[in-house]
Amino acid sequence: MNASTAKPNTTLPDPDINEASKPYWDALQAGKLTFQHCRHCGNNWLPARAECPKCLEAEWAWQDASGKAKLISWVVFHRAFHPAFANRLPYNVAIVELAEGPRMITNIVVDDAETLKIDQPLHFVAAQEQGHGIARFRPA
Repeated sequence: MNASTAKPNTTLPDPDINEASKPYWDALQAGKLTFQHCRHCGNNWLPARAECPKCLEAEWAWQDASGKAKLISWVVFHRAFHPAFANRLPYNVAIVELAEGPRMITNIVVDDAETLKIDQPLHFVAAQEQGHGIARFRPA
């Protein structure tokens, strides 16, 4: 099959699930949002890693998030840069800050992105994409 007859890839890329991130993805699959907490300095973070990004200690534990967050920034895409997103246009990609401190990239479930505001209160919504649990947020 040549490039002109090849079907576009409409499958979303799978998340990068590794030894450090597996507990995060397992929790999302169960409908829970978690983050890592440093037992040494008290820092909370995402994405998953083997040591605290603040003090570099490897004394940490997973904690359940409250589900409360605020909107830090977002962009609305009107063009699909990957064929898997073509049927979702327009869609938003946002940075949210959990009440516990970690920031993450996600989507806001909203009918009209024009209603979004900086520091807007949000709450976690468990979702599924291609058999994987994912985190989305909705205005509170």
